This record gives sequence, C-alpha cells and structure tokens, in this order.
Amino acid sequence: MKMALSEFALREKGIYGVLHIVILLLSLFLVVSISVDTFKGIPFYTQTVFMKVQFAVCVLFLLDFILEWFLAKHKVRYFATHFVFLLVAIPYQSIISWAGWTFSEEITYLLRFIPLVRGGYALAIVVGWLTYNKASGLFVTYLTTLLATVYFSSLAFYVMEHGVNTLVTGYGDALWWAFMDVTTVGSNIIAVTVTGRVLSVLLAALGMMMFPIFTVYVTSLVQRRNQKKQEYYKELQGGDIK
Repeated sequence: MKMALSEFALREKGIYGVLHIVILLLSLFLVVSISVDTFKGIPFYTQTVFMKVQFAVCVLFLLDFILEWFLAKHKVRYFATHFVFLLVAIPYQSIISWAGWTFSEEITYLLRFIPLVRGGYALAIVVGWLTYNKASGLFVTYLTTLLATVYFSSLAFYVMEHGVNTLVTGYGDALWWAFMDVTTVGSNIIAVTVTGRVLSVLLAALGMMMFPIFTVYVTSLVQRRNQKKQEYYKELQGGDIK
C-alpha cells in the first residue's frame, strides 16, 4: 500500500507546485506580519494570534519536508541535501515561549526570520517556472534574494539602532543605510550596536558576491544578442550568394 501511494504521488508532479506556492504565500504572510509589528513597535510575543499562526506555518513547513522526503526516490540524499530546511522549519519561537526561556532582544527578533529561508527556496523554484531560460531564472532569483536581504536587514537595523543611534531617526534612514551598504559605497550612518555592525559586514560581503553576477548576466545577454546578429547576417549573405 505504501508503494502504491508513493507511485501515485510521484506521478502527480503537480503536488510539488502546489506545496511550493503555499509555502511562498505563507512566507509572504510572515514578511507582512514582521513588517507591521516592526513599524508599529508591537511586542510579538504578547500576540497569541501571531504566535499560533507562526506555529501553524512552521508545522506546515515540517509536513512539507516530510512529504517531499517520502516522495523522494533517493531518501538519504534528499535528507542530506535538504536538512537545513528541516532546521528552519522548527518553531523555535513557540518552543521558547512555552519553555519560558528569555533571550536578548536581538536574538528574539532575528529568530522570526528563520522560517523565511524555506520561503526563499520556494521562491527560487516558482521564479524558475516563470522565466524562459535558466540564466534568466538564476538572475531573477539572485536579484530577489538581494532585495529581500536588504529589506530584512533594514528592518533589523532599524529595530536595533533606532533610539540608540542618533543618525537613525526613522525607517527611511535604515533603508538608505542598507542600500548604500550592499553596494559597498557606504553611508554616513555608522552602526553602534553589535548586531548593526555584524549586519554592516554581512551586507557588504553579500554585495561583493552578488553584483558580479549581474555583470556576468548582462555580458551574456550582450554576447547572445551579438551572436544572433552574426547568424542573421550570415543567413543574409548566404541568400545573396544563391
């Protein structure tokens, strides 16, 4: 019976698409929730509704991992290559709340972003469906990842530096800092907290890794266009000779 169920599910490849879309939508919900709580200064641990919803989202992520592992032909390989998705699906915040543990403000806030790693993987797959070739899909995925990282970093920077750093008077300052830092240009806003300094280093490193990819992508587009022009001119010349 187990083999029959597995074979049936493997034939129905559409189930993977549904799962990835659901995960992506749930991740977007978490992003909106984190943003609203950040801008309004709401302590999310006091929100029973949010805690229940986030717990439900993490449970769905765990069920998705178990289902995909069950459907995988090579289960050991799948577990080894996707183990990180199991780790990020664990509802750490609910466990901390139930256990009554206390951590610093930085840790409790940053823990909220952990489930979004799973959403990023789903986003990469969905983007691959919507793009016409692998290079474009990879480029859009990198671009989306970069923008998402800049946004999340600006939120964390705003929470940690606002009220402590006189240069951060509003979220706009944090967003400006994030964009300037990821371009490795830098800004006049200097982090004063440990978390802010760590984010400054990570964003700059991410920018140095990501922007060369954009250059390579644009170069490949130009080369491909030039190649098509050359092929077109060769066809014209061949037609004239005939």
